[in-house]
Amino acid sequence: MDRVKLNNLHIGFIGIGVMGKSMAKHLINAGAKLHIYNRTKVKANELIELGATWYETPKQLASNCEVICTMVGYPSDLEEVYFGENGLFQSAKTGTTFIDFTTSTPTLAKKIENEAKALGMYSLDAPVSGGDLGAREAKLAIMVGGEENTFHKMSTLLEVLGQNIVYHGQAGNGQHVKMCNQIAIASNMLGVCEAIAYAKAAGLNGEKVLSSISTGAAGSWSLSNLAPRVLKGDFEPGFYIKHFIKDMGIAIEEAERMNLKLPGLLLAKNCYDELSRNGLDEKGTQALYMMYDPSHHV
Repeated sequence: MDRVKLNNLHIGFIGIGVMGKSMAKHLINAGAKLHIYNRTKVKANELIELGATWYETPKQLASNCEVICTMVGYPSDLEEVYFGENGLFQSAKTGTTFIDFTTSTPTLAKKIENEAKALGMYSLDAPVSGGDLGAREAKLAIMVGGEENTFHKMSTLLEVLGQNIVYHGQAGNGQHVKMCNQIAIASNMLGVCEAIAYAKAAGLNGEKVLSSISTGAAGSWSLSNLAPRVLKGDFEPGFYIKHFIKDMGIAIEEAERMNLKLPGLLLAKNCYDELSRNGLDEKGTQALYMMYDPSHHV
């Protein structure tokens, strides 16, 4: 199957958030004709000024597109976007390809693929990692499940958005890999925040500590990219706490289904749940540090 050419390709993009806006911009810059929908129109104004066409519902958007990308918050949002009375499947054309970048459930990814197949369409679940910075710099990691031919055909589009793009097999597998990603981050964020709290308690220079430990065995994306934000007191979202809690909940449900115990994940989720109860849902995942250092208040 030939790789799709982006120039003048009519692409729909639903979900103009912290990451979605940057991803959509890259597609415009690659020459695509972009069609957009978002629940809050004001967030899409910048893309409209760049030439994107706005629609009032996913259903209105779908009939004008050859490829449709989705990047929304929760599985319930995704269900409505695809299957609702104003959803994509109500009017999408035969041959349309759907690429879902949302972190969702493997079950819903399979449901979307089954419906797409029944209607003569194609789908990929392609959750991403890299936060606002990865989206802005087109350096996202993209984990893909679905038909291999569809993956190869859409690889041109994926390469505009990310650098580490890996095909993992059948529908739902992209979501399973994203769960692995989130599980690794969950315990890592505890370690990152505890290390910074320890450094402060010991009277050390935080920047110097990071310069020593970030390139050794303790190194991680979170340590290199989020710990400096913590030191600056910057707790704004590259990735929302509320969405991370959603992801951890999915991972816990999937693990239970596989009779797998993940105590580190459970501990991290309990900590983030506490932040949520304290009204910090809209902050970034690095705001976990506030649990260790009461001098930081929002």
